[in-house]
Amino acid sequence: MTEGVITFHEVEVRFATETIYDDLSFGVREGEFFCILGPSGCGKSTSLRVMGDLLGASGGEVRVDGRAPQEAWQEIAYIFQSPRLVPWRNALGNVVLGMELRFERMPKAAMEERACELLDLVGLASDMHKYPSMLSGGERQRVAIARALSVDPKIVLMDEPFSALDLNTRRRLREEIISIWRKTKKTIVFVTHDIDEALVLADRVLLLSNKPTRILETIEIGEDRPRTIDGSADLKAHKAHLHALFRTLEAGAAEDTEFQREERP
Repeated sequence: MTEGVITFHEVEVRFATETIYDDLSFGVREGEFFCILGPSGCGKSTSLRVMGDLLGASGGEVRVDGRAPQEAWQEIAYIFQSPRLVPWRNALGNVVLGMELRFERMPKAAMEERACELLDLVGLASDMHKYPSMLSGGERQRVAIARALSVDPKIVLMDEPFSALDLNTRRRLREEIISIWRKTKKTIVFVTHDIDEALVLADRVLLLSNKPTRILETIEIGEDRPRTIDGSADLKAHKAHLHALFRTLEAGAAEDTEFQREERP
């Protein structure tokens, strides 16, 4: 594949004797909200690490904005499952930290001005002087989102960023991240194992198999936002189809585990 701001072409990733991917090819279009969906352990997060140059591919080709990942790292920001805020800095200081690490020559006043704007964007303008221990889980993740945006990346990689939050907070942050995506026009690659989350958020959903990982399907979602699964016949059909595929994957994983037990001496 050559189309897209991110491309994987026949990518291989191996750890010792374990094969994660042996021939993975797909592309992410510039400006889209792209979800990578799959069962636990299939290599979803591994794909983000390869894009962000946190892990090298064993074979094949990966291009990010037309370059190798190690040459394009300044175009990328990463949001992890945990907000990873430093406890001795308040919300404003944590957002400024991202710029301090990326932009050595940027004036401190300019950093703070941008941090204030972004904290306002994520709904924390009145909480910027609070420390992480004073913020809720959802508020801490908002600070992490503002910090990622502070370096003005072209691409934002999000690794199950809402998985540790309660259901109501997850729903609220899903709506907010769509609003932020629309305003900033960033390319977002979002990893999840939650079918509903993928269908509500994505322009396209890439469904991965169990290891060695391959692409089972790529689903285009044409529904207007905001979306509700129950309010759309198409989304309900996609959900039923994906649930059926997940049941097949889970059954296959159970059979593989049983086979491995029987093969042990």
